[in-house]
Amino acid sequence: MANKLFEIPVKTIDGRETNLSGYKGKTLLFVNVASKCGLTPQYEGLEKLYEKYRDQGFEILGFPSNDFKGQEPGTEEEIMEFCSANYNVQFPMFAKVGILEDRHPLYATLIGAHPETNVNNGDGMEGRLRNFGHTRVDPTDVLWNFEKFLVGRNGKVVARFAPDVTPDDERLMAKIEADLAG
Repeated sequence: MANKLFEIPVKTIDGRETNLSGYKGKTLLFVNVASKCGLTPQYEGLEKLYEKYRDQGFEILGFPSNDFKGQEPGTEEEIMEFCSANYNVQFPMFAKVGILEDRHPLYATLIGAHPETNVNNGDGMEGRLRNFGHTRVDPTDVLWNFEKFLVGRNGKVVARFAPDVTPDDERLMAKIEADLAG
């Protein structure tokens, strides 16, 4: 998976075709993001996490998706403007991707490498989402916006965190710090 991950074609939020080869050897946190979600304030925590660890070889890679109740309806330009104006996002952002429907190869690879979420606060979030009318079809599917995949410096998925695990959660930070310490 490690080499395959870095070869997957992606687009930056400004539309440039690329892949993830420039991130080899770094600790990476992949996050599917959305601007109109109850979890959108996590952008603030993600930016703080990025500022705390980026000089140590840590990157957050934001991938907007509109697959969860249409909570990312904007264009890439609107998304970037929103992120800059409201949260001063400095970490790399990419073009919108499909995660549930028309799944992007990046997310197919991440899910295939780590099909179960490491940390979910009980049935809490999944239960609340069912009440909201959202049920996962497959237990390996990404649950909602702001699910996090941590990829180690070796290019392998180290952990997968449920959306309700905030960027300042000790469990997430401990996994990041352990990978950075190498």
